[in-house]
Amino acid sequence: MNPHFEMGPIRPPSEAQSLLIRVTRNCPWNQCEFCHTYKGETFSIRSLEEVQKDIDQAKEIADEIRDLSWRMGQAGTVNQTILRQYFSHPKAQNQAHQTVAGWLYFGGSQVFLQDGNSLMRKTDDLLAILRYLKEKFPSIQRITSYGRARTLAKKSVEELKELREAGLTRIHIGMETGYDPLLQYMKKGVTAKEQVTAGRNVVASGISLSEYIMPGLGGERWWREHAVESAGVLNQIDPDYIRLRTLYVRKNMPLYRKVEKGEFARPSDDQIVTEIRLFLETLNGIHSTVVSDHILNLLEDVQGKLPGEKKKMLALIDRYLAWPGEKRLQFRVGRRLGYFRGLEDPDDPNLLLRVDQIIQDVRRSIREDPGRAALDSEIEKEIYALMENYI
Repeated sequence: MNPHFEMGPIRPPSEAQSLLIRVTRNCPWNQCEFCHTYKGETFSIRSLEEVQKDIDQAKEIADEIRDLSWRMGQAGTVNQTILRQYFSHPKAQNQAHQTVAGWLYFGGSQVFLQDGNSLMRKTDDLLAILRYLKEKFPSIQRITSYGRARTLAKKSVEELKELREAGLTRIHIGMETGYDPLLQYMKKGVTAKEQVTAGRNVVASGISLSEYIMPGLGGERWWREHAVESAGVLNQIDPDYIRLRTLYVRKNMPLYRKVEKGEFARPSDDQIVTEIRLFLETLNGIHSTVVSDHILNLLEDVQGKLPGEKKKMLALIDRYLAWPGEKRLQFRVGRRLGYFRGLEDPDDPNLLLRVDQIIQDVRRSIREDPGRAALDSEIEKEIYALMENYI
């Protein structure tokens, strides 16, 4: 028998080294205009027996890999030598085997509970899952999950404390925005007041809290309200982390239909940078760590601990905005192609030469096609199209 277990489609970037255990399937709300992940899928809660069986399967794979390590004289350590040997076997091409092997290689200490809102399960079920995980894998130090704000607003602090004591260490909430008209427009199904209640409940329980904000979600119409009101909600919560996830509108998102009708206009990259500056400027009285850990974010450098590093983050944004238009264009193209990560990278003449060549090629193709629009707007479309590679 070849052990395997079920895994969902997504997890936060910060959980790249986590073992994925699917406790629910898909998203119970699944109406957000800006999300495509679970559209067309049905939500269900997996039985406790199913989840425990998956944990058993993961344990069987982990034991197999560790046994190989002992046989090869590596004393149970999972290093690159063990991975190469293990992956040479045909059965190790299974995704579950690869996932567990990679997890052990990175320490085998983190677990992420999937899918979109695992916290909607009954607290007793979650407690049983957490305890079973810790029993089977004593090496686990961190267990995290997505949780919807409306769900967490209904969970008592006492319930959340029980979950913390059983091993749940962090909850990720997709806040997206704190502006009520925008929440309604995007069919988020939650209010700013509920977001505050949910966030405060998590913080009071002692569970680490990551809140996700989506720059650009307000469009050109509501960008200012989106920035200010979102910061206002977070000022009332003081989460451990504020994570930026820049909006990209794909064709398979409901929001794309509003773009086609002219109802919604995504701001340009430079406008979004200005929005983020206003957002950061409005954050006050909190001690959160701002994180820009996604490739869709233009300025990965803009991250730090509040309040001490706020001026540094604002200075980085001001530095970018003060660049001449051509230099900002070079950076945007380089970032979207994966050549640039930080504001220092354009100082590398080799990288800059490659980016300049691409810009000139695009400009040349636009000039040679009389059916295409103005040069600057066409280049912006080309840059925007590059972002889809990272979703």
